[in-house]
Amino acid sequence: MNRRTFLSALALTICSGCVSRKAALTVGSKNFTEQLILGELLTQYLQSVCHMPVDGRFYLAGTYICQQAILAGRIDAYVEYTGTALAAILKQPFAGDAASVYQRVRQEYKRRFNLDVMPPLGFNNTFAMVMRGADARRLGVTTLSQLPGMAQHMRLGVGYEFLERQDGYQGLVKTYGLRFAETPRVMDLGLLYRALQSRSVDIVAGNNTDGLIAALGLIVLEDDKHYFPPYDAVPIVRPALSQECPQAEAAFTRLAGRITADDMRAMNYAVDGEEKDAGAVAREFLVSQHLLAGNLPSYRAARIAGASRHE
Repeated sequence: MNRRTFLSALALTICSGCVSRKAALTVGSKNFTEQLILGELLTQYLQSVCHMPVDGRFYLAGTYICQQAILAGRIDAYVEYTGTALAAILKQPFAGDAASVYQRVRQEYKRRFNLDVMPPLGFNNTFAMVMRGADARRLGVTTLSQLPGMAQHMRLGVGYEFLERQDGYQGLVKTYGLRFAETPRVMDLGLLYRALQSRSVDIVAGNNTDGLIAALGLIVLEDDKHYFPPYDAVPIVRPALSQECPQAEAAFTRLAGRITADDMRAMNYAVDGEEKDAGAVAREFLVSQHLLAGNLPSYRAARIAGASRHE
């Protein structure tokens, strides 16, 4: 064996047990404000604890696209909601309290997909049937059970997934005996409240933590028959992430329970109502929770600055 062959064989032997390291981790998000904020939050937080670049792949349409992206390895983590995971992905009945739903989702995601479901972030973002406040007061309606006699005169606005999901439109109208004035108007989630405000629709299927609900004086009708399951926000993570960043699991544990529903509404409103940058809002929250140093440099900012210098 000559010297070159020997050295090549030696290198292969030494590296046979090595783990290939990625240049960067990738965090995904769905295509609405809250998901963008949570995507930014995970991106910045993982950058700080992993000491490596973390890319954001945001606005990945809805639940099914994010699920396919993480299974294919195009993203390493994103935030899902337990009720959505149970009904839309696992196709299971959605009875049970928050703790039991979380445990079912955690066990089934590991068994079926080999994905880790991290501890809940701290808030429940259930679907919310939302009306203009003035209309709700005029009609004297506060619960969904009061709606059947009025629904025939109302136009409903929904997001794309709500019509198809097991925990969406069909089950809602059956549970409450609702018949609306026309077929639901399907639109991007970011347009629901604009449509409600402009009177294009009279009621929308929004989310409990939407920042514009209070800002626009809207009313959430009580789900008094408890149709909607718990929707605790939980990071979904590929096991490979912990191999790339051994500190990640402890980091997700520190993040658990830190974000209240009020916190999420305030962050959503800061972006939707005050037009603040989602990345800046996420960073401010992390700093306030002592999860991120205020002067910590951003890998992404550094790379953007570097790219601009070479344009």
